[in-house]
Amino acid sequence: MRERLTDGLYGLGWSTVKKLPEPAAAALGRTIADIAWKRRGKSVLRLESNLARVVPDAGPERLAELSKAGMRSYMRYWMESFRLPTWSAERVTDNVQIKDSHYLTDGLASGRGVILALPHLANWDLAGVWVTRTLGVPFTTVAERLKPETLYDRFVAYRESLGMEVLPHTGGSAFGTLARRLRSGGLVCLVADRDLSASGVEVKYFGESARMPAGPAMLAQQTGALLLPVTLWYDEAPLMRGQIHPPVEVPETGTKDEKTSSMTQALADAYATGIAEHPEDWHMLQRLWLADLEERPL
Repeated sequence: MRERLTDGLYGLGWSTVKKLPEPAAAALGRTIADIAWKRRGKSVLRLESNLARVVPDAGPERLAELSKAGMRSYMRYWMESFRLPTWSAERVTDNVQIKDSHYLTDGLASGRGVILALPHLANWDLAGVWVTRTLGVPFTTVAERLKPETLYDRFVAYRESLGMEVLPHTGGSAFGTLARRLRSGGLVCLVADRDLSASGVEVKYFGESARMPAGPAMLAQQTGALLLPVTLWYDEAPLMRGQIHPPVEVPETGTKDEKTSSMTQALADAYATGIAEHPEDWHMLQRLWLADLEERPL
C-alpha cells in the first residue's frame, strides 16, 4: 500500500505540477518544504546533523536556518524536475551557467571519453538537461532500482525524455556498458557521493570517514576517460550555477585499489569545496558518515 501511494504521489507530481503557473509551483514547493521542516521529522533532523559537520561553528539557530533553506532547496529541485520536460532549450541555456565547461567540451572534442561525477547538490537533472540541450551532447547514467517497479519505470521514462540513456544500477551489466560508452568517446554522468555498501571507498569527508562509490575512479582507470568533479548551486530563481573542476588524474604509481582510493578522495575534496560554499543546496537527508551508521541497532 505504501509503495502504491508513493508511486501515485510521484505520478500526480509529474502530471499536475508541470501544468501549474510558475509562481504557483514555486509557492507550493516552499509551502511543502516549510511544513516538512516544522514537523522536525527524521529527514530534517538528519539534514541538520549532516550540516553540523559541514558548518561546525554553527549554533542551533544557524543550523535551523540552514536546514529550513535546505528543505526549500530540496523542494525547488522537485518542483523543477516535475516541470523540466516542458522547458525549452532556450530556457535551459538562459537559466544554467556552468563555469569552466571547457574541461568537458575539450575532453569530448579530443575523442576521449568523459566522466562527470556530482554530489547531491542543487538540481543534477537540470545540469543533465543543460548537457543534452545546450551542448547537444547525449550521455549515459545509472539509476537505482526503486520500489515499486512502476516508480522506477517513471524515473527512467522521465530521464529518457530529457535525452539521457539510463541503466539500472543493479544487475552487474551497467559498468561494462558505461565502459563501452567511454571507450567510444562518449559521456557518462554519475551522482557519486554516497555508497554504504562494502564496495564503497572510504574517504575523509569534512574530517570524518564516509564511503563513496569506486565506479568513477575505476572507469577512468580502465578506459582512459577524463574524470571531472562537478558542483552545483542555486542562485536567485530560476538561475542555477555550476563549476566543473580540474580533472582528477590517475596516479602514476600504486596498486589499482590505491589509485582508486586516491582518486575517490580527490572527488570527495572537490565535493566538499562546493558543499562548504553552498551548504543550503546540499540535499543529503540520509545517513552518510560511518559514525552515524554505527548508531543503528542490528
